[in-house]
Amino acid sequence: MTALLRVDNLVKEYPIRAGVFRRQIGTVQAVSDVSFELGHQETLGVVGESGCGKTTLGRSLLRLIEPTSGTVMYEDQDVTAASKKEMRSLRRNMQMVFQDPYASLNPRLPIRDIVAEPMRIHGVSKKEAGERVGDLLRRVGLLPEHGNRYPHEFSGGQRQRIGIARSLALRPKVIVLDEPVSALDVSIQAQVLNLLDDIQHEFQLSFIFIAHDLAVVRHASDRIAVMYLGRVAELADRDALYEQPAHPYTHSLLSAVPIADPRRERARKRILLQGDVPSPANPPSGCRFHTRCPLAQDRCVAETPELRDVGSGHQVACHFPIAPGETLLDRVGAMGRTVEIAST
Repeated sequence: MTALLRVDNLVKEYPIRAGVFRRQIGTVQAVSDVSFELGHQETLGVVGESGCGKTTLGRSLLRLIEPTSGTVMYEDQDVTAASKKEMRSLRRNMQMVFQDPYASLNPRLPIRDIVAEPMRIHGVSKKEAGERVGDLLRRVGLLPEHGNRYPHEFSGGQRQRIGIARSLALRPKVIVLDEPVSALDVSIQAQVLNLLDDIQHEFQLSFIFIAHDLAVVRHASDRIAVMYLGRVAELADRDALYEQPAHPYTHSLLSAVPIADPRRERARKRILLQGDVPSPANPPSGCRFHTRCPLAQDRCVAETPELRDVGSGHQVACHFPIAPGETLLDRVGAMGRTVEIAST
């Protein structure tokens, strides 16, 4: 796979300040040492619990927030070292669709101006921009005459379509989708996901699809990265990750995914993790998951596991990964330990 986007050791930390003089007393480690590649016309799903750093990662890739360290390479250009002038050019190729479609649209502008705004900023003629706006609205399932309306006159699903149209205005190659369907009803989610699939093939796009719904991510992605407390715990092909996860955290997440077959759903056992997610301002030593992991051993407390290949490009950051054909419950039983189970 030829990488269109390559991320190496990306870190984003926020300072914690206190006192009259606002001195820094610590840091919040939102994204810690994240590395991955995104291929041409590939969709990389990013999943994890709330607060794991998914959105911060997505915004750091586009420098909507400045990374603390690490590199983001778009083709042969270093995004993290680009000047303002260079970033202006790069933004033609890298766009974002936000989680809340209403908050991301200017309520004072009609839709035609919202979709045309990126083109105006980048010097596209008014005539060409007007023609392209009508075409983009049609491509996302709206009518050109909708361009005269304002954001409040549309439903949530329609507003998200407008956000997608705006992201396509400059004909980018990479779009970061930050939970694009989480605020929508299930039936509307399916429509928007089908729309994204259509435009990906039509415009030959690469997506980074951020979500917390594992069923949605499986439908939308080619490969999936599972994040926990700012780090990538597992990165694998979609089918390999869902059918044979290697990290105990991934096992616990997948055990909570509903199954369409009622008989299998009634027999499903959900693995309940103990405790809360630790604070990113004070993450655990070693493996960040060890405080909740039923397989944790002394090495997990002392040593941070590196993301390593366990076969066929399946990468996992675990000292004791679960082998193919084995389950988390099998390993827990073999170790003479127990884990809390919730039957559905």
